[in-house]
Amino acid sequence: MNLEENIMAELKTAMKNKDKVALEALRAVKSAILMAKTAGGKETALSAEAEISILQKQIKQRKESAEQFSAQDRKEMAELELAQAAVIEKFLPKQLTENEIEEILGSIIAETGAIGMKDMGKVMGLASEKMAGKADGKTISTLVKKLLG
Repeated sequence: MNLEENIMAELKTAMKNKDKVALEALRAVKSAILMAKTAGGKETALSAEAEISILQKQIKQRKESAEQFSAQDRKEMAELELAQAAVIEKFLPKQLTENEIEEILGSIIAETGAIGMKDMGKVMGLASEKMAGKADGKTISTLVKKLLG
């Protein structure tokens, strides 16, 4: 079963359970997938990487919105955004821990011969490729800076 089919199955379950948070999140993901599939004027199949990218983008948008709502002291809105992000995260592959990310980054740094911040772009490119969908870009970036700094 591909991502779109999984989303549809979960959408039906959310409708039956009258789960408004899940419904909103899943409808947004379904819409984003449909827009990506029809972006070129005709419908095309999405790769697994493209699907993961869409999910990550949706999660990132919700987390950023939650931060803004928190800054404006609108806790209920922030909680709603985070709850929707949690619903979407269920469809991502298992996320790596910080220690696992550091191990992978260590091998990438050794492999590329990176020695300082000037090599960050090289390391980030390989890291993003190797850990696509398994780690947040912000976390990867922070750890790369720590290891190269």
